Amino acid sequence: MSQKSYISNSVIRRLPRYYRFMGELQKEGTAKISSAELSVRMKLTASQIRQDLNCFGGFGQQGYGYNVAELRREIGDIIGVERRVGTILLGAGNLGRAITTYFDFPKYGCELIGIFDADPKLENTEIAGVSVSSMLKLRTFCEQKSPEIAVLCIPKESAGVVSKVLVGCGVKAFWNFTHYDINLHFDDIIVENVHLGDSLLTLAYNVNNTNK
Repeated sequence: MSQKSYISNSVIRRLPRYYRFMGELQKEGTAKISSAELSVRMKLTASQIRQDLNCFGGFGQQGYGYNVAELRREIGDIIGVERRVGTILLGAGNLGRAITTYFDFPKYGCELIGIFDADPKLENTEIAGVSVSSMLKLRTFCEQKSPEIAVLCIPKESAGVVSKVLVGCGVKAFWNFTHYDINLHFDDIIVENVHLGDSLLTLAYNVNNTNK
């Protein structure tokens, strides 16, 4: 598998969709699928699908299509789902607790190795089998365990200071629920911002402006 030196962010953002759809096809018992058939399911053009996958090498065969299990495995390798990146979560409130309880981190290539919160009452409690530690132990933990991803479920007011500490401890990427712009200070850090309110507002707009 050969990978080009530059791959657009739009292609990268479609990779998880391909991975998810391949998983669904496997569950349905589908062994192979053409780009035309896949385009109908994914609401993309067949040409777009071929272009996206060609960024990472050739997977399909003309006249045969894609081997579903093989393609899912290849995309999983590209994403790195088997690597199990060390991940910590900060903020064991309602949102942090919900993410820890209901989100299957290993399924998405991550291993949740620590949870931290500023509330001393939460220290040594467990969420989904992971112990909650004091924020005072964050630096020491990072020095020992070297997490690469941090999930931020803390107040926006705390996010600036905490993100600087984490970057100083070697954290490379953030799944950021705080609405704080981490890239304001760190251009080279990978940040995936999650704005749940924006998604709901987008739905509201589409409902209110469709067929008017």
